[in-house]
Amino acid sequence: MTQGDRIEQDERLADVGRGITLCWSALGDPADPPLLLIAGLGQQLVGWPPELSEALAAEGFHVIRFDNRDSGRSTSMAVPPPTTGRLLTRRFAPEQYTLEDMADDAAGLLDALGLAPAHVVGVSMGGMIGQMLAARRPDAVRSLVSIMSTTGSRRVGQPAASTLRMLARRPPRSRDEAVERAVEMFRHIGSHGFPYDEARVRRVAGIAYDRGFNPAGTARQMAAILKSGDRTAALRAIRAPTLVLHGDRDRMVHPSGARATARAIPGARLETIQGMGHDLPAAACPTIVRAIAQHARAADAAAGADAVAA
Repeated sequence: MTQGDRIEQDERLADVGRGITLCWSALGDPADPPLLLIAGLGQQLVGWPPELSEALAAEGFHVIRFDNRDSGRSTSMAVPPPTTGRLLTRRFAPEQYTLEDMADDAAGLLDALGLAPAHVVGVSMGGMIGQMLAARRPDAVRSLVSIMSTTGSRRVGQPAASTLRMLARRPPRSRDEAVERAVEMFRHIGSHGFPYDEARVRRVAGIAYDRGFNPAGTARQMAAILKSGDRTAALRAIRAPTLVLHGDRDRMVHPSGARATARAIPGARLETIQGMGHDLPAAACPTIVRAIAQHARAADAAAGADAVAA
């Protein structure tokens, strides 16, 4: 499969190396600065709210969304999914991939599309991938925004006990069950300080199911997070200008994870969004878009000034 292979409307497939093909789509003018959106655990490119992705394109960015490996229409791995016991003990098969591998996928996508360096925005697990991308490939990252994410330390960013119980349930067995599970989960972890849009959650969950329902892939992504362990030392090597965004009502990743991330990354700045949980509610998107756009422009301005001085 090549970069130009079409699958549906504006979605394309890109070979990013190492046997991985990623499904991606773009918004905005290709002449604008590239901005890569990295999705979270089990999420797909269709999960990005249009209030965020379309607004970023309107702000003057070429926005790239994609399915991580083991989600949506990207490559589904052949590694057997981890058992509950392996997740609890963190003893994984040697072939189980890590966040570093997923960061290399993202770098491969930027290279395949000729878009590096790009502004990188990751949410939850996507924030972790973005962090490792910035640490491993500093040449590929203009700026980093880590949203509702953490460092991997067991001392910070842990889910609430009620959230863990929900995560431990067996996977849905039908489309209807998958939609109802998404409604229940996002009602629990979502932004209790903003209106809950159940109709949107249902619609996106149905589209995601039809594009590629892959509970085994989600389990492997979870294993990638756990296998990667505490990444604090790697975060200290990040030199890209970094903004950390987090809600104060997050039941999936405790806000302590954001504070630890901001402490670990040199020069990082933390902004807390009051009332936000572990989602991107439409009412909070203007605040998030404004923060991302201002951060990216400041990074580009600083880079331009450094280039002139050199």
